[in-house]
Formats: sequence, structure tokens, C-alpha cells
Amino acid sequence: MTETPTSRVTIKDVAARAGVSKGAVSLAFNHKPGLSEATRDRIFRAARELGWAPSLAARSLAGSRVDVVGLAICRPAQILGLEPFYMEFISGLESVLTEHSCSLLLRLVRNLEEEAGLQEAWWRGRQIGGSILVDFRADDPRVGVVERLGMPVVAVGHPSLTGGLTSVWTEDATAVTEAVRYLAALGHRRIARVGGAAALGHTSIRTAAFDEAGRALELAGAWQVATDFSGEAGARATRSLLTAAAPDRPTAIVYDNDIMAVAGLSVAAEMGLSVPGDVSLLAWDDSQLCRLTHPTLSAMSHDVHGFGVDVARTLFGVIMGDGRGSHPVPTPVLTPRGSTAPPRG
Repeated sequence: MTETPTSRVTIKDVAARAGVSKGAVSLAFNHKPGLSEATRDRIFRAARELGWAPSLAARSLAGSRVDVVGLAICRPAQILGLEPFYMEFISGLESVLTEHSCSLLLRLVRNLEEEAGLQEAWWRGRQIGGSILVDFRADDPRVGVVERLGMPVVAVGHPSLTGGLTSVWTEDATAVTEAVRYLAALGHRRIARVGGAAALGHTSIRTAAFDEAGRALELAGAWQVATDFSGEAGARATRSLLTAAAPDRPTAIVYDNDIMAVAGLSVAAEMGLSVPGDVSLLAWDDSQLCRLTHPTLSAMSHDVHGFGVDVARTLFGVIMGDGRGSHPVPTPVLTPRGSTAPPRG
């Protein structure tokens, strides 16, 4: 073990700060057994406070390789467990990690500040060889942290949100515009969108694109409601939209995921409204859920499993220094089914 070349702090200083031997520091950073979790955490905390990390040369001499890739997600566990997008995305990641005999270290966090600290602890503790960052916000604190650490990552988000990090993203604005134009072409003039969390960068991109499309098409009404992506929130938003008086009630609703669209379909049935006769519904992601409902849900379809595959391969390219760099994945394609039709009258 040697200290970072740009730092005058040594492993001896870290050991003194943590109240342990140099050997204990070496065990902690080599992720070896023989230490309690409390001691290991104390060593990592001391290293963070002193700004010390094992040098890349020491990692190479130790024969380290990419055995683990990190992924932290800032979503409640009960919502994540029901979210088809992340299940398919992780499946895509795992298919590539298996090829490299590599494991995924998945952690749920409460906020981005917690994740920034976690990513640093993972990297300084040599627990991961790289990481995948998702759900970017404006002025995302993780960007500066991973850049400072020189940590290999792939950012799943639009380059406008991810700084100089290697990024893979979906053209959300293009997809939203296509969805609104499709519904307007069917004759809908009052269109609503049930979106995700307002703080998320991709939600903001979709929100701006929806507003712009509504203005360009001179819609009579274009409403948007922010939610937490859950079925319950999607149902509440749908009920609120559909209980409005006729001039303010949409004849078509676009949802930011398929769970909320399925919930919206149930609300329409509960209210005695016909889909698509009284209201047309359009989902995002197009998991199997969209094809199991009655009527089947029209959707903005994209290959989420393939998205995960692409992200994982891009990360290994970053780690090895021979990747394709930042790039978009194919834009979601509109797939009309039974839940959309021209409005009555």
C-alpha cells in the first residue's frame, strides 16, 4: 500500500487518526477479513477526512481487477420492487457483468448526498471497480465527487445534467413530442401528462418538451401533474384529472411509466369511463404490464434490457480506456394499441 502521489498524507497518518495499525488499514482497503465493521468504517472515515486513498499503482501491484460494479438508487424499496423499468435495466446490466465474472453491488439511498458519500467509500474501500449513476438532478453533487476521485463511472442521463462524465441517455424530449403529436393527430385537444418526481432531470426535460409541444400544436388544454412514479400516486393524479368539469377534463393522458398507466386504467373503469372511448391512455417503457391489461395499453416502447446491456458495456469501456464514449440509445418508439383512439364527438 502506498499513499496517493498528490498527497503528503501516508498510511501511517490514517492509522494514527483511526487508532489502528498500518496493517489494519491495509486489511480495510484490500477488503480482507479480520476487522469488525465498526473498525473498517472508522478507517474509511479517517481516510476521507485526511483525503487519502491507495494509489492506482498499488492497486495494480496488488493484482486487483473489476470484480464488482456499484449501483445506488434513490427510490423507496417498495416502489423500486414494483418498477418494471429497473428490473429490466438491472437484468441487462447483469447479463454483461456475468460475461466478465463480475457482481453488482446494489444499494438504496435516501438522497444524493448520501449516495455521494457512499460512492466515495466504495471507491476508497476498493469495494468496486466502477459505478453506474442514475436519476440525475440539476447541479448533481455526485459529478464533482467522482471527478475528484478519478472514479470510472457511466452516467445514465442527458449530458446537460451529467457534466463531463461518460453518459448514456434516452432522447426524452423527442419521445414526449412524438407522443403529444400522435394524440393530437387523433384529434385530442385536451391532453394531460402524469409525470415523475419534479426534481429528476429527465422529468424536467419531459416537462419542458410537453409544454413546448402543447404550445406548438395550440392545444386547448395541456396539464401536467408530478408524482413519485407509484401506482397510488398515478391513480390519485388520474382521479383528479378526470373529476374536473368537462372543459377542463383531458381526453388523453400520457404517463411517465407503465405502473401509473395501469393504475389510471383502473381509475377510469372505477369512474365508469370507457378507454379509449372517453379517455385515451398512453404509457411509457412498455413492459409486459402494458400487454396484460384490457384494453392493452399504447406505449412509448424501448428496449430497457438492451439499455442496461449498453450501459454496462460502456462502463467496461471506461474502465479499460477503449469505450465508445457518451452516446444516446434509440429513441422510444410509439406502439399504438387498444387504449388510444380519436375522441368522441
